[in-house]
Amino acid sequence: MSTIFSKIVAGEIPCYKVAEDEKHFAFLDINPVAPGHTLVISKREVDYIFDLSDSEYLELQLFAKRVAEAMKQALPCKRVGVAVMGLEVPHVHIHLIPINEEADMNFFKEKAALSSDEMTQIASKIGQNLLHSEIF
Repeated sequence: MSTIFSKIVAGEIPCYKVAEDEKHFAFLDINPVAPGHTLVISKREVDYIFDLSDSEYLELQLFAKRVAEAMKQALPCKRVGVAVMGLEVPHVHIHLIPINEEADMNFFKEKAALSSDEMTQIASKIGQNLLHSEIF
């Protein structure tokens, strides 16, 4: 089975890529809860996060941490919230969301409407912080 996320990693579906290494991929959510809402995935297709091996789980979390640090530098926010639900796409993914208050993590509120240019700028700014820091 090939999920939408595997198709994004393979370049079959375009995305606003933030970061990538040999095992992980991060890209902006196209229906963001907030500007900069980023999805961090394992390139290996696994449905449920707790089905990852211990080492895969730790590596994914560390990759997400590096992306979150770059987001914090690139975007105006107090914190980067983390959520793992995994029901909408059967492929391990972590939501990283720039927040200033707990209500900013509400997945049921109206999604942020951003233009393609805004999405490109945000992805680039986060990616640049990764490249110019010691966290990657």
